[in-house]
This record gives sequence, structure tokens and C-alpha cells, in this order.
Amino acid sequence: MKRRRPISLKRRLIVQFLIFQVAILFLFGIGFVAYLVHEDEGGVLISPKFAEVAARAIDRQADGSLRLNETPELAKLKRTAGDFWFVARSDRGEIVETGTVPELFAVMARNLDKITFADIRDTTWPYSNLAVVRRAFGPAGEFTVLGKGNLFSTTFVVLFLSNLLMVPILLLLALVTIIGVPWIVRRAFSSLSSIAEEAEAIDIDRRGYRLPLADVPNEVRPLVNAINGVLNRLDEGYERHQRFILDAAHELRTPVAILQTRVEGISESQLRTHLLADAWRIASLAEQLLDLQRLDSGGHSFVDVDLEGLCRETAADLAPLAIAHGYELSLEVDAKDLVIRADKGALQRVLTNVVQNAIEHGGGRGTILIRVERPAVIEISDEGPGVPADERERIFEPFYRLQPRTRGAGLGLNLVREIMQRHDGSVTVIDTSHGGACFRLVFPGEQAR
Repeated sequence: MKRRRPISLKRRLIVQFLIFQVAILFLFGIGFVAYLVHEDEGGVLISPKFAEVAARAIDRQADGSLRLNETPELAKLKRTAGDFWFVARSDRGEIVETGTVPELFAVMARNLDKITFADIRDTTWPYSNLAVVRRAFGPAGEFTVLGKGNLFSTTFVVLFLSNLLMVPILLLLALVTIIGVPWIVRRAFSSLSSIAEEAEAIDIDRRGYRLPLADVPNEVRPLVNAINGVLNRLDEGYERHQRFILDAAHELRTPVAILQTRVEGISESQLRTHLLADAWRIASLAEQLLDLQRLDSGGHSFVDVDLEGLCRETAADLAPLAIAHGYELSLEVDAKDLVIRADKGALQRVLTNVVQNAIEHGGGRGTILIRVERPAVIEISDEGPGVPADERERIFEPFYRLQPRTRGAGLGLNLVREIMQRHDGSVTVIDTSHGGACFRLVFPGEQAR
């Protein structure tokens, strides 16, 4: 299915405004023409071009007198005009005429020295009292010409002139619309741009935040209110979810502690070892859930933490578990006195989770190595099968497990990434020289002292 292009409000407004303006001008033009035609009962005018034809047909003979020549354009005008006539007066007072001059215009013809321009109209058929007066230039000089030529409809003139007038007006309105509408839309929706920026900044760490309603247009307020309502319901659902996790984790601690105590009372055997490992995993899961809750609430405190000392404590705590699963646990310190500002308890959980991950996925053999390097780097490597390159990002997702298994919930590495991000650090997985996985914890260099 072809995806529809997003609708542009600016483009839609421009198109609608242009259509509206064209329609208004068109209706106005029709109304204007109808009004003029209705008021103008004659509805017929004379084309003044005959005056130019007449002036060009008059020349001066050798004796100085004027002569009217039957030029082709004059002959054509006589054929098409029907009752064609004119009287031409030169600046010297000389008169040249042709056709039957109506009695009504005979007096006017004798006074052409006093008239240079006139339009005389008749309002009734057969429009015999129409005439115009124009100045025209020909071979014999300039003449004042009174006469009657071809007729044409006033409706056509009005339509032509009105359309000619509407074109620049329409172009001007279109230009104003194309320039003005984007500016109006941008200004009207400037508050929405700030709201969009605010909405983009909302994430899981900004719960309780609501989009501001200040300067929001009334037409958009229902949408902003609906979004704020959704955010409120999401916050309430998230809080219920977090309370459930916290309560469940706390409830697990007591029965798990009782289970561990009872299992420890069993005589040494392979079954006892497996039961202790399972009980320890359950306890670890409960602690991981509590750690996630503590991280989410932002209740961590940063102190000076010695990376070497932290790694030694973790190695000492997990050595029995690693040995029980067939590993050797080793610590190498390439740089001493590396102190960073961090949440010590959270970092201890990071190291514990990564080492536990190595114990579970390292193949049950070889050495698990913890190395401390400058400027502020901790590496935990094993000699197992490693992590495929296409899975190295997904293993940090919550509840994701590289291999289906019955133990573990897939929260340990997610917790590692969350804690490292809160320390402005990073965790990545790389290959070792012997093919195992190496988890590299990098802290900001400026923290190391």
C-alpha cells in the first residue's frame, strides 16, 4: 500500500485562499459586467479606427487641394460598415467627406475646429445616431474626423477590460497569499513548535511533566489536553507497574533467604550445589529488580570509588561460585589508584552481573579475567564461545536472552547498561584473542584521579 504524503497545512491554506480569491473575483466580474450591461441600454459602440483609415486615404494634389483615394482598407470599411460616412477637417479648415452625413451631425461637422474628441451614442435600434470624433494623421497632415465606422458590442469591451483589470489584481493577491500565508501560519503555530520540542524531550526520566498550555490557540488546546491526559495515564500505569515490581522483589527476599538457609543445612552433594546456585539466582533476580527500582527513582549517591578495591571485593565474593562452576577467577591491575566518582553499590552490581554472565555463558572452563586499565576502564573476559556480532546490542535489552534457557530473567545486562549510562559511561562487547567475550566498561576519563 502506497504511503500517503503528509498534509501540509501551509500548502492547503495557500491553495484554498487562491481558489477563494479567484472565485470572488470571477463572481465580482460577472456581477460587474451584468450591472454595466443592464444599465447601458444601448450596448453598442463605434470603433474609432475608421478615423485613421480615413486620414490615410486623404492626400494632397499638386495644386494643393485635398483628394480622397479609394484605398483597399477604405473600400473594405465601406463594405463592412454599411452606412459608413465621415467628415474630415484639416488644420487649415479644409473639409473632405464621404457617405451620407446625418442631419443631426451636419452642424457638428461645420464646427470640428472646436472639437477634438467625442463619443456619441444611440440607445435604440438601428443605432443611426452613433458617431465619434478623433484626431488622426495621414499623408496630407493631421485631421479631425467625425463619422461612423464599424459597430461592436459594449459587453465585449467591458468583459475584456474587466478581465484585463482582474489579471494584475489576481496576480497581486496570489503573490500576497504565497508570501503572507506561510508567515501567518508560522507565526500562528510558533507556540506549537515549542510544544513539539517539549514533547520530544519527554522520556522515561521526565515522568510527571505535562505540555504547557500557555499561548496555545484555542483550536489546538483539545489536542494538547488529550496528550497531557495520555501522559497522565501512562504515568499512573508506570507507577502501578513499578510498585508491583518493588513489592514482588521485596516479597521474594524472605522466602529465598529461608530457602538458602535450609539448603545450606543439607549435606554436601551435587544436588546441594545446584540448589544453592538456583537459590542464589532467585536472590540475584530480586536484587536486580530492586536495583532497577532504585535507579529509576534516582536515589543513588556518588562517592569516591577505588576501581581496584571494588574489583578485588567483587572477585573475592564471586570466586567460590566461579570455582564451583569450573572456572578460575583472576584479577589484573595495570594501573593503581584509579578513583572515580560513582555509586559504589551500583558499580558493584555491574561487576557482579557481568561476572555472573561470564560464569553462565563461559562454557564451564578456562579463566574469567578482571582487568583494570587506564584511564578508567574495566574489562571482564572469558574463554567461552563469545557473543555473535549481530547480537551484541540486543543482549542489553531487558528480558532478552541469547539462548533459550530455564534460568535467568535477562535483566542483568540491561541493568549494567542502565547503570553505566547514569555514570556517563558505556559498556561494549568485543572478542578476545582466544575467542571468548570481553565486556569493556569505560568511565569518563575526566573522572579518574
